[in-house]
Amino acid sequence: MTRTDHDRRTTGPPHRTADGPAYAVVIPTLARDTLADCLAALAAATGPRPEEIVVVDDRSDPDPAALEHPLSVLGDLRERTTVLTSGGRGPAAARNTGLRAVTTPWVAFLDDDVQVGPHWCAQLVQDLAEASDDTAAVQGVIAVPLPGERHPTDFERGTAGLARARWITADMAYRTAALRQVAGFDERFRRAFREDADLALRVMDAGWRIRRGRRTTRHPVRPADRWVSLHAQRGNADDALMVRLHGPDWWRKACAPRGRIRAHLAVTAAGAAACALAAARRPRLAAAAGLGWAAGTAEFAWARIAPGPRTRHEVTTMIVTSVLIPPAATWYWLSGLWRHRAAPAWQEVAP
Repeated sequence: MTRTDHDRRTTGPPHRTADGPAYAVVIPTLARDTLADCLAALAAATGPRPEEIVVVDDRSDPDPAALEHPLSVLGDLRERTTVLTSGGRGPAAARNTGLRAVTTPWVAFLDDDVQVGPHWCAQLVQDLAEASDDTAAVQGVIAVPLPGERHPTDFERGTAGLARARWITADMAYRTAALRQVAGFDERFRRAFREDADLALRVMDAGWRIRRGRRTTRHPVRPADRWVSLHAQRGNADDALMVRLHGPDWWRKACAPRGRIRAHLAVTAAGAAACALAAARRPRLAAAAGLGWAAGTAEFAWARIAPGPRTRHEVTTMIVTSVLIPPAATWYWLSGLWRHRAAPAWQEVAP
């Protein structure tokens, strides 16, 4: 970890300002184009300003020049801003890097592709001031703008799910002491997936509460290629880690959708059986297994096509990726179970 700004925290900020609880903002980033809009919205928000802003560059080979323009939009907040690097180890490690640097009693995490509302600072301080002593975190309200002239695509619907998600760190303010009590984010989560749910479950198991606040943050749908849903299957390895840490019913504890991993396992098994039986010259059994694979794949594809815009590009993408997703999901799920086979339940290693 390297510090690219001078250290301004020799005395530390006060625990409260005249307007309410003091807070810092931590933003992990890969220096995406969205960072400038994120920082500009933060700078324009009315209300008590953050005592500190920590931007954590998580690129494996960071180029400070790439952050010059985004940081320039901060205006007078620039002097309160520190840039750190975290070595390309993922957003959980990047947030821990920022957490270690802050000295305020509250830290608000933002993703670098969100835009806080015009009164976000004032609303955040109000959320924090209303938090009871046993409240560890206050979640922001996420709004995902969707096209009004057509049905959303599969990827747009997936992004829209963030508006209903619990405990996501796209906009989440945590009590610094609560985070340090549970040793922060688990850095085995290398993607922006499940690391927030894992943290919330550990914090609540430690006796804290988490509630939803009133501040609002906009999360636009970012551009994505047609293979984005296939790449997202890497998250099944993180789901496997959640099983090891929090038990097979972790999704119920986390109020998370259970997903289709059981169906993906069945469809993949049917396809593999069809190939094996065909190679063994068992045509009838191979045909039965193949029919099961085809039925499962068709059901999955239609479930994704039906609510969408049904353009040629979307339908083609859904058909092709619906064939590829079950084996990809199966591979990542099984590899995650194997990789984390020795991971104990988190209570067994709780600090």
